[in-house]
Amino acid sequence: MKGLALIARTSLLAGIGLGLIGFGVSAAEVLRTAPSLTYNIPGKEPQTLEQYRGKVVALEFIFTTCPHCQAASHLMSKLQDEYGPRGLQVIDVAVNPNADLKVDDFAREQHTTFPVGWVTQQQMVSFMNFGSDRFVVPQLVLIDRKGLIHYQTPAMESDEWDKMMTEEAIRKHIEELLSAKSAGTHKAVHPSVASTK
Repeated sequence: MKGLALIARTSLLAGIGLGLIGFGVSAAEVLRTAPSLTYNIPGKEPQTLEQYRGKVVALEFIFTTCPHCQAASHLMSKLQDEYGPRGLQVIDVAVNPNADLKVDDFAREQHTTFPVGWVTQQQMVSFMNFGSDRFVVPQLVLIDRKGLIHYQTPAMESDEWDKMMTEEAIRKHIEELLSAKSAGTHKAVHPSVASTK
């Protein structure tokens, strides 16, 4: 896989599978505590992000119908298998309409090796602290063992989004967080929104 950015750009231009539901300005480089998030997995009790405290969490918000979200899930399964023993926990959370009816099929068809749940789009927008309700998917958040967000993608596709969504960048950030001795030693990219192309 050459990277998810190319897949996403192609999908954006073709209008396939994207949640175009912001516009953008700039990125603030600050750590912030991950907000509470309760997500649903069909047939199970509601799950919480906090239950993974002590692990590095790679949280992806996706559309189950989005081809580049499917490609991202394949990569994240590979990373879960590789880094899981060191403390990584990947979670996919779908935000598309009828996601509650589609996440089981998505997890089975994509052979995910991590939980796949769903929330509403508004829950995602609030969690990501976006300035509007428009965004592209996937959205990726990397959280340290103490529950601090260090990296998150901008709302809309941009150079910054493209760079963060490459396999190389994701691996680098995960390695950094897995190796961290303390939670306050890394800069975070926390954009409210970013420029569209």
